[in-house]
Formats: sequence, structure tokens, C-alpha cells
Amino acid sequence: MEKQKFFTPARVIFSLLSVAIMGMIFYLSCENADKSSETSGFFTDLVLRHLIKGYSGFTPERQDEIHGLVSHIVRKCAHFSAYASLGFCTSCAVGRRRLLSLGSLIAWGISVLYACSDELHQYFVEGRSCELRDVMIDSCGALTGLLVSMAVFAVISRRKNRTSSRLPL
Repeated sequence: MEKQKFFTPARVIFSLLSVAIMGMIFYLSCENADKSSETSGFFTDLVLRHLIKGYSGFTPERQDEIHGLVSHIVRKCAHFSAYASLGFCTSCAVGRRRLLSLGSLIAWGISVLYACSDELHQYFVEGRSCELRDVMIDSCGALTGLLVSMAVFAVISRRKNRTSSRLPL
């Protein structure tokens, strides 16, 4: 196996994307409880209006009941998705490697440490809390992103191998 270059355009781009995702997560974590609820409420309303037929015609009490249930799911899916994106980008920034390797541990570790620091940060934001459950959700999201990147690496590698095996010598 050939030695990888440390700085490649793809690694730089994915490193910058990782930092951008971290910035977005930090920005959203700075929102106090009311603003955070407003932000997630917007997405919850969007989901409800598109997935539940006749939601607009329900009584306000029924809408509130459904909104409360779906809002929790939307918030946790947002955690998972943000950290899946971070896990994917940090994994791509580390580069091609085996799944059980130091590089994979570093990629996942960066995301997990960021999840821990994010929850600690939220502890100091008005109306927000620090929850181990969210760190677990974030960590699972990051691991999923890492696994998806590994699958992408495998597909790309297979295609390169097929293409190179067809070339005449």
C-alpha cells in the first residue's frame, strides 16, 4: 500500500468542513432555551405539516400534544445528524485507512470530545442543560458518519481497482 500524503486538497477541504460544522454546532448551542425551542419548533412544524395529513385542521390542544412528541424526536435527530456530518468530515480529513486503526480512533475521538465540550458549554447557557444522553446520541451519530465515510472509501477504492485492472499494460 502506498504512503499517503499528509496534506491533500481533499483533506484540507474536509478539515475546513469539520471546523465549519463545529462552528455551526457551537452557534446553535449558544442559543438560550427559548431561542433553541423556537429554532427546533420551526423544523418540527415543517415536519408535521408535511408528514401528518390534516395537521393544520387539528384542534390547538391536539396540535400541541403532537408537537411536543415530535419536537423531542426532531431535536435528537438534529443532534445525531450534526454529529454524523462531523464524523464523516473528520474521518475524510484523516484519510483512507482501515476501520480499526489509530486514524479511525482519532477521527471518532475528535467528534466525541467535541460532543462532550458542547454539552459542557450548554451547561452555562441560560435554560440549557448538560446531558449525557445527548453525548451518547452525538457519539453514535459521529460513529455512523465515520462508518459511512469508510463505505465511501471502499467504493472508491473498488472502482479505482476495476479501472486500473482494465488498462492495457
